Amino acid sequence: MEKIVGEALRAGPVVVSFSGGRDSSAVLAVAAHVAARDGLPQPVPLTLLYPGLRDADESDWQRAVLEHLGLTDRLVTVSVTDQERLLGEPARRSLARHGLVWPAAAHADVVLASVTAGTQVLSGEGGDEVLGARRITPWTVARGDGGPRGRRHLRELLHTVTGAALPLGPIAGHNPSISPPPWLRGASRVAFRRHVAGQSRTPWRYDDATLTMSMRRVPHVLAHNLQVLADESGIRWHHPLQDPRFVRALAYDGGAWGFRGRTDTMRFLFADLLPDRVLARRSKASFNGSRFGAAERDFASGWDGSGVDDRLVDTAALRQHWLSPRPGGVTGLLLHQAWLAQRTGPR
Repeated sequence: MEKIVGEALRAGPVVVSFSGGRDSSAVLAVAAHVAARDGLPQPVPLTLLYPGLRDADESDWQRAVLEHLGLTDRLVTVSVTDQERLLGEPARRSLARHGLVWPAAAHADVVLASVTAGTQVLSGEGGDEVLGARRITPWTVARGDGGPRGRRHLRELLHTVTGAALPLGPIAGHNPSISPPPWLRGASRVAFRRHVAGQSRTPWRYDDATLTMSMRRVPHVLAHNLQVLADESGIRWHHPLQDPRFVRALAYDGGAWGFRGRTDTMRFLFADLLPDRVLARRSKASFNGSRFGAAERDFASGWDGSGVDDRLVDTAALRQHWLSPRPGGVTGLLLHQAWLAQRTGPR
């Protein structure tokens, strides 16, 4: 990871998209360490503040990490009001140029709008997946503790075996862990169950399961799409936690059994750079409130259901979800699809 971050530091001024969460804190800490060690310019933390959004308030964590790293002098703070709205002006302009892009939130990236051309931007993307638990993790914990730690742990052990073999039939339909969201219907519900069930069919060994992650579509499509949008501004994205070199090194260090979970992995990697309260943190911010606002709900209220395939999507249930107090960001692509259809009309 030091090598990956060092390449960015040598390529130009570095800004770290720093939310205050564990992953961006780790990336910032490594970048600050490498810069100090190699005599390079220190990275500039770019922090986003969300006035009025309690779920997105990370200011205390941001302050704690910045003070620990001694990076309180040079930083960029951006106050986010409506810039990240899924149907805000930045998103609509980008949609008009590019059409549908996954993830939907990429159309209104405040970080890209806040830095200048030639900047190298480091993110903590991929941390939840790459640094998280694997199928074998409950067994690794039991192995270290001399057996299961209780009923919940015993259920986790059993699920790693039975969950991978659940049939895609009546039993799967009653398993809450693979229940599709209510706005899916028909073949999309079957595809959802198949996808989720397939997630538990990862290799048993930690190292093999970790290497498999670097070959999935998600990290490659994410990195590609973010960079296509960043190219318009002359900015370069770097996602160290998703870099195949880092993933391979982590797999090698983890071996067959791996680590005892997310916090154990964080401590193994970053205990010399960050305080343990940051490494062991369990809370997590939610930024969905910055995506949906009055414009998005106004659109949903007047939406006639056009633009999406009603064989796959229950439009009434989807509209109800968009009008709910806490709509999920996962539906952003459908919102954009519906908006584009209304904008362009029938073809």
